[in-house]
Amino acid sequence: MEARELLQELCGSLRAVLARVRGQAFKETSQEATKLSLAFSRPPLPSAENCRKLSEDVQNAILAVATVYYWLPKGQGTTLRKMVRDATTEVLEGMIQLTETILISPLGSSSQEQLISTGGVWEACEQVSSLPRDNQAAVVSALSAFLGVVKDAVEEMENCSQALVEEQDPYSDIIEDEELGFRGNRDTYWSEADRKLLGSCMGLMKASKACLKKVLSVVKAYGKADSPEQIAQLDDLADIANEISPSVDELALSMYPPMNHLAVRLNAAKLASVLKKVLEITKTSHVCPPSEEGWVQFLTGAVDHNMDKIKNFTQGEL
Repeated sequence: MEARELLQELCGSLRAVLARVRGQAFKETSQEATKLSLAFSRPPLPSAENCRKLSEDVQNAILAVATVYYWLPKGQGTTLRKMVRDATTEVLEGMIQLTETILISPLGSSSQEQLISTGGVWEACEQVSSLPRDNQAAVVSALSAFLGVVKDAVEEMENCSQALVEEQDPYSDIIEDEELGFRGNRDTYWSEADRKLLGSCMGLMKASKACLKKVLSVVKAYGKADSPEQIAQLDDLADIANEISPSVDELALSMYPPMNHLAVRLNAAKLASVLKKVLEITKTSHVCPPSEEGWVQFLTGAVDHNMDKIKNFTQGEL
């Protein structure tokens, strides 16, 4: 057996050990939360000695949970580490909330808030079982979340634009004001120039959704976390893809009437830049074999095409 195969086997064994340690640590924390809550839910209250023992057990359980995160090597991937850190933080915050709830509740009585806080710790510990096992799975999870947010933004903008387009110009039958030179309140509808710009902006937003969908697909199919290079490439993808959703939101907000064409152009340029970085990083990583390069080129062209149209429509704003 070659050295590489031996190292891959060792890596798999370590992941399995980590998964068992992780599960046991969070299970014990859930149990300690239950013991703490029950001890103060009815009389008699625990003695000072028992209370000290409860406190020590809770602290030990929380330290074990924190150790799971600190034991996770940075080389396993920053995306995976962030998810484990967030899960650990959620458990710790839940335990703090439970303790504070017990302190402010009448001692020896179980309040609704105490039951909710206890359940919160259980839920936080239970979610650990669904954490990704490696960085490839972590990046798949992150990309899926990004795609869901962008899908919602695109759908919301499509619905809004359809409603406003169907409404048309509510002041179209009113003669222009002789002094002001325009009709009514244009803050509530799109002008003809706005609508031309709107189509290209929607094209860019749809390209964002398509980009995330395709990147998610190739990471699922070809993504690996067997070497430091592969892990780093996946992290780079997750980091830049994380910028798509905020950029889509900024563009969408600037598209509502009254539309500021210069602001739209700047936000569109920012989104286009992010998308091209995502496509470039994808193309040069291990998740994109030659057979997948076609859609990368196609989406790059789609981004350029829509951005060129946006530039043409807003040239007069410069």
